[in-house]
Amino acid sequence: MIRFDRVSKAYDGHVVVDDVSLTAPTGQITVLVGPSGCGKTTTLRMVNRMVEPTSGSVFIDGQDTADVKPETLRRSIGYVIQHAGLFPHRTVLDNVTTVPRLLGWSRPKARARAQELLERVGLDAALAQRYPAQLSGGQQQRVGVARALAADPPVMLMDEPFSAVDPVVRGQLQEEFRRLQADLGTTIVLVTHDIDEAVTLGHQIAVFGVGGHLLQVSDPATLLARPADDVVAAFVGKDRGYRALGFLHSPRLPLHQERLVLLGEHPEAGARGWAVVVDAARRPLGWVDLDRVQGAVSEGDLELGGTLATVSGSLRQALDAALSSPSRRGLIVDADGTLLGAIHPQDVLASILESDSSP
Repeated sequence: MIRFDRVSKAYDGHVVVDDVSLTAPTGQITVLVGPSGCGKTTTLRMVNRMVEPTSGSVFIDGQDTADVKPETLRRSIGYVIQHAGLFPHRTVLDNVTTVPRLLGWSRPKARARAQELLERVGLDAALAQRYPAQLSGGQQQRVGVARALAADPPVMLMDEPFSAVDPVVRGQLQEEFRRLQADLGTTIVLVTHDIDEAVTLGHQIAVFGVGGHLLQVSDPATLLARPADDVVAAFVGKDRGYRALGFLHSPRLPLHQERLVLLGEHPEAGARGWAVVVDAARRPLGWVDLDRVQGAVSEGDLELGGTLATVSGSLRQALDAALSSPSRRGLIVDADGTLLGAIHPQDVLASILESDSSP
């Protein structure tokens, strides 16, 4: 557990973090968000003493960090920054072994741990001998995460870790990071300016305001549903009601049967309108407008707009599937990706209204 006890930081009399008391629970992700210059990165860096508090104390598992030598403290804490911060002259494998070797691990043990973590963050073993400049931005960030985890730190600090990669890669990294954190149970404090990322990753979110004031600390669902004041509501955004649907479990929505067509086969004679193209295992591949198809259905006929929703997913996922689909009908699949049926937007909206009116 990390605890900030009335922590402040000032530079030449200018306060950037103002009397912050905050607890980051063990084994959870605490996300610090807020506008630029609100003190969230300064707060993060006071955990590993890269920044020293002007007043107040920071505790890790009950120990005041001021009583620990900075270099000892930092070797016990994983640290991931924007652009990964890798050593350019060292291979990927040697980058990941850096902290274990400093802690006295044998070379074989450190390299074995590095190989294991590279695999866990989704990197091919063949990349281990490459240099950072030979990797994509997303691959570099994965290496940065692996390096931070190499010595099994109980605490990890992350400063805008995924902001330098494109949106698709960013989403993949976030999903893999959530899975990895759930497996390892690491206590994480993460800084981001992106409220969507905060809601996606955080078990709890701490919202900072101008002047380094801590405005609200709560779980994502509570933050979206009940922001503490107008300042927090404005930062969270006007579409917070839609985001909050991500925390409402989708009930048993009525499923409608769609016309199915196997990829590579001819549609039924005289069939018109939209149909779902599936593979032999009944997994949906996309929609096809039968009015435009001549002959067997090919991949070039598919319209892939629209997401799939899982049967155990949220109302937000279900509504997005229905609204994004070219046919305006979302597809519900099971855990194996097998098609169960289609949903209509009006059914999802009716379910939302029911959830709002329930006691």
